[in-house]
Amino acid sequence: MDATPKAIAAITLFVEDLAAAKRFYQEVFGLPVAFEDKDSTVFRFDNTIINLLNVEAAPELIAPAAVGDPASGSRFQFTVEVDDVDEMCAELAKRGVGLLNGPIDRPWGVRTASFRDPAGHIWEIAH
Repeated sequence: MDATPKAIAAITLFVEDLAAAKRFYQEVFGLPVAFEDKDSTVFRFDNTIINLLNVEAAPELIAPAAVGDPASGSRFQFTVEVDDVDEMCAELAKRGVGLLNGPIDRPWGVRTASFRDPAGHIWEIAH
């Protein structure tokens, strides 16, 4: 295994109105729902998942980073699939990247860690 990032696997977009966002993606992109629960609706764009997440559920995902309102702050998170989250965290530390959180074993069966890019965009590594 190496610490080289793979493809972007998922993009999580924080939304205030999940039902309206779901309708938009279904109507505009003509996509079927790949997964859905009370806080999330997921669509698959070829090899990339777009996760529409209720903004009220977002803090748990990106803490301690703040969730911004539509006018400011973080409004999404990019997720990159890696072979080994812990190994990649060690590599990120070597590169001077501080983690926001993680590695964390998430309830949905994925191990993750998050960090910010210089512009404040939040990136997650996951396996």
